[in-house]
Amino acid sequence: MTHQTPDQVHDVIIVGSGPAGYTAAVYTARANLSPIVLAGSVTAGGELMNTTDVENFPGFPEGVMGPDLMMNMEAQARRFGADIRHEDATQLQLNNPIKEITLGSGATLHSRAVILATGSAYRELGVPGEKQLSGHGVSWCATCDGFFFRDQVIAVVGGGDSAMEEALFLTKFASKVYVIHRRDTLRASQIMADRAKANEKIEFIWDTEVTEVRGDGKVSQLGLRNLVDGSESTLDVTGLFVAIGHDPRVQLFSDQLDLTPDGTVQVIGRTSRTSLPGVFAAGDVLDPHYRQAITAAGSGCVAALDVEEYLADAADTDASETRESQNLHAAAT
Repeated sequence: MTHQTPDQVHDVIIVGSGPAGYTAAVYTARANLSPIVLAGSVTAGGELMNTTDVENFPGFPEGVMGPDLMMNMEAQARRFGADIRHEDATQLQLNNPIKEITLGSGATLHSRAVILATGSAYRELGVPGEKQLSGHGVSWCATCDGFFFRDQVIAVVGGGDSAMEEALFLTKFASKVYVIHRRDTLRASQIMADRAKANEKIEFIWDTEVTEVRGDGKVSQLGLRNLVDGSESTLDVTGLFVAIGHDPRVQLFSDQLDLTPDGTVQVIGRTSRTSLPGVFAAGDVLDPHYRQAITAAGSGCVAALDVEEYLADAADTDASETRESQNLHAAAT
């Protein structure tokens, strides 16, 4: 594919992929906006590329593999003419009417509108075995994967509201849920803490950290360390859910856009419009709570429709200004 030269101004550039970016690409491509999608050189497809079975995305009664779902979305966007590039954006200049995006290759692109679909990253424990067993017992999403742990003994790491929500949700499937927390008190709100403590399936392991995730092909045991006396122990589980937070990927533009107290991009009401004209956000980068594939996809649709409206309004304004200028010129002559 021959890339267009940097001095051309595109209608819309989508930074990021995943359900939000690819859905935005489908809609903007079908609106003849010729979107460019900077899908990332390594992270194309987003977090679902690290997920196995996805059973809660509508339209797949037998479920679908996360990577397959993302490849289908990418193919669909390409079908309608989206220019999907496995490249990284390394610098964004968003304040001017024409946005400037610098790529890892050093090339520069210009666009009238930008959709930010950079997603978020789940925080990892950073212990041996965690990455190797991701998708094989290690998960960061109870809503996505809890069903696969029916009648099993599993563990949740964390002490905030998210960890309590994960633990409570998992009791619908698991026979027992251990909550492992580094402190002797929870950071969760009182109501969430009380609900978790009242659930007979949940047992707390206080003042403890996970030091290792063990298993031959799938999780079978955790290595633990007590942070008070330093003693080490093991815990036999078949699943580990890490719920220690997530970080929206806003590093490229956090100094240019308004952010929420959660660190996500601030948008106006239910729209995708950010604090800068011509800049829109979609997916997990604006969502501190739901973070599901289907909500991200819906958000990508919203962003695409908002972009279409923005560009149409801009075109009408330009046309009006051109007519006014022509009328003034004619009157002067």
